[in-house]
Amino acid sequence: MITVADVRALALTLPRSYEAIVADRIKFRVGRIVYIAFSRDETVMGFAFPKAERSALVAAEPDKFLLPRASDLRYNWVDCSMAAIDKGEMRELIVDAWRMVVPKFLHDHPSTSAALR
Repeated sequence: MITVADVRALALTLPRSYEAIVADRIKFRVGRIVYIAFSRDETVMGFAFPKAERSALVAAEPDKFLLPRASDLRYNWVDCSMAAIDKGEMRELIVDAWRMVVPKFLHDHPSTSAALR
């Protein structure tokens, strides 16, 4: 099981990433774009994920991943149970979500490589 502290420890090392509190919910952003958000009770983590791949992810592991609420289906977004993922999987999901929202040149930038070690 992962915690918000686990996510924070990684997310704040990623270039241009910062934490914000919006309506009593912890979110991580790059600029004004949210790429990670937690439920108020911190048991569900939403993250940026390609819409075209979302249904397959949820169908493959429905005990771990779930569709976002109906009002968020228009976004590149999916939710997961924090109790169902480990730190390695969390790292992969967060880095991929971050890569969706940062400029491409940062993907291979030296500061990114340092953050991902």
